Amino acid sequence: MATYAVGDIQGCYDALQQLLDTLDFDNTRDHLWLTGDLVNRGPNSLEVLRFIKDLGDHAIIVLGNHDLHLLAVANGHLKYKKNETFHDVLNAPDRDELLDWLRHRPLAHHDGSLGYTLIHAGLPPQWDLNTTMSCAREVESELRGPHYRDYLESMYGNEPDCWSDSLSGQDRLRFITNCFTRLRFCDADGNLALEEKAAPGSQPAPFVPWFEVVDRASRNMRIIFGHWSTLGLHMGNGVVCLDTGCLWGNQLTAMRLDVGDVVGRDEKPDITSINCPELRKPGLD
Repeated sequence: MATYAVGDIQGCYDALQQLLDTLDFDNTRDHLWLTGDLVNRGPNSLEVLRFIKDLGDHAIIVLGNHDLHLLAVANGHLKYKKNETFHDVLNAPDRDELLDWLRHRPLAHHDGSLGYTLIHAGLPPQWDLNTTMSCAREVESELRGPHYRDYLESMYGNEPDCWSDSLSGQDRLRFITNCFTRLRFCDADGNLALEEKAAPGSQPAPFVPWFEVVDRASRNMRIIFGHWSTLGLHMGNGVVCLDTGCLWGNQLTAMRLDVGDVVGRDEKPDITSINCPELRKPGLD
């Protein structure tokens, strides 16, 4: 039995199948962790959702910004834009079943035996593991509850931009959502720079990649994330970024978790990447 983490798929179903074939993935035995953004911008969001859903307990998914965006559009809070490519999901006969399954996915997952925590984007410097998981559960409870449409309607926006335990209501939920699904850069005090989307080195001072904040509370965690195609494959500072820009004509990448670079071990990580046929101008979202 093997466990693999895979970077952002964004509707690239053929690339996912090619990667799984390369890994000799057995869907009755092996397990997948997925960094979120299953859908949008690529050509086959519907096939991706159906395939991952059918894996059942053999797949663990954390929600990304594009996944939440699909839910918001599907519930009428935003209009479908011409550069979006999840119309196949919205028009599918099993649409409601797929969307209900998607909104019941977590924002964070932790496995103590493997020693890894899975998120889509980032964590503010004030959050340790307990706070991370507690905050994730707050949003998950809203998204899975009877008033989830209220949450989807109010989740957009860049404020508040710094964490406080006293945050409440939709402000608190919006900040938590922005960290888990949009964060790339922040400063040492945890002020988020959500408009900065390019590669490290492009951002103004005093902002740094969230995982480079000195003495962040999550520094002892091993974190796997995606979201940042312009960062690409990155290993260091206790984190692994697996978004290698498949959608933009680069690669789709997997890392095996049950061998190699696990907490307490020094083996080289087991990384597999395949070229993706999607050729689009690099984007920053």
